[in-house]
Amino acid sequence: MKHIRKSLSAAALSATMLAAACGNDAPAESAAVPPAPQVQTVTAELTTVPNEVELPGRVRAFAEAEIRPQVTGIIKERLFKEGDLVAKGQALYQIDAAEYAADVRSAEAALSRAQASHKVAQETAGRFAELAKINAVSQQEYDQAVASAQEAEADIALQRAALDRARIDLARTRISSPIDGRIGRSSVTQGALVTQNQTEALARVLQIDPVYVDLNVSSNRVLTIRRQIDTGEVASGALETTPVSIILSDGSTYPLQGELEFSEVNVDESAGTVAVRAILPNPDGLILPGMFVRAKFIAGMFEDVITLPQSVVSRTPTGQASVMVLTDDNTVEQRLIEVEEYDGKSWIVLEGLSEGDLIVTSNLQSIRPGMRVDPITETPQMSASRTPQSELN
Repeated sequence: MKHIRKSLSAAALSATMLAAACGNDAPAESAAVPPAPQVQTVTAELTTVPNEVELPGRVRAFAEAEIRPQVTGIIKERLFKEGDLVAKGQALYQIDAAEYAADVRSAEAALSRAQASHKVAQETAGRFAELAKINAVSQQEYDQAVASAQEAEADIALQRAALDRARIDLARTRISSPIDGRIGRSSVTQGALVTQNQTEALARVLQIDPVYVDLNVSSNRVLTIRRQIDTGEVASGALETTPVSIILSDGSTYPLQGELEFSEVNVDESAGTVAVRAILPNPDGLILPGMFVRAKFIAGMFEDVITLPQSVVSRTPTGQASVMVLTDDNTVEQRLIEVEEYDGKSWIVLEGLSEGDLIVTSNLQSIRPGMRVDPITETPQMSASRTPQSELN
């Protein structure tokens, strides 16, 4: 029995060694070359896209008037309802006018007295003129009579000016709106004492149809846009006016378009920005002064450029934009490019790509420059797809 077991053990050992030897030769005969990874590509095509500028802004009233008293007195009556629309010339407050009416009557009486004195002085000067011809009065007396008549005439002008001033002050006791618009809350009530040209306004009237939207753009961006237009990268539009779209704070787009109206000619030294103003119709009063909005407008057109989804563009350690491009032998090549942001989801490629280049759009985390791949060209619908910017990194 011991002899048989020993013989079996030797046979098993020989079989195991034979199997091991056969196994060492198998990889050399049956190992397969790993297949090239498949990637989707899109062909670079030249196109024309608008150079869309989006800027933050604040709404301003088209016209604003602070209502202040121009005479001193007691508010006798408030003649408007807070928040109402008021018309130009509409009375808003009535100041007690009794004292000012008395001043007008006094000025009228002084004018009448001056006119009477002037009449007497003229008649005296006329008589003295006749008497002077026959030497009945001295030349000095005649000259004094003429001077008195002239003084009386000057006094008439002085009293007439005083009457005009008194009438103006009387009219100013009725405080009116200088513009059409919507009036806010009143800072005074009936019986309050107000003073001439006081610093605190009684109320404010705002004209909010249309409204202004004040925008601020960095001076560097203005310089870039002008340089792009000068070099032909951006074609300037032929329109006399530039339409402006407004995005409200809740993300919705205002249904009416405005127009770009004004651009400041100097740079704000403290902020390094240039002021741009748009005018916007506001018939329903939906947009109120002080609101923050965003404005979009077209500053020319990018002609013969390539657009790419942001998801296919990566950044080098130095911050340079780059894409993966396929060579003729399907080898991956990293290409540095210069881009401009477009619509928040895409890049406009200004330099680095040519028409017909194949740009890799998928499997970007797995491929490396110099790697051979199996390309699948995307359809136009696929190339137009958008992915979140967070996938860039």
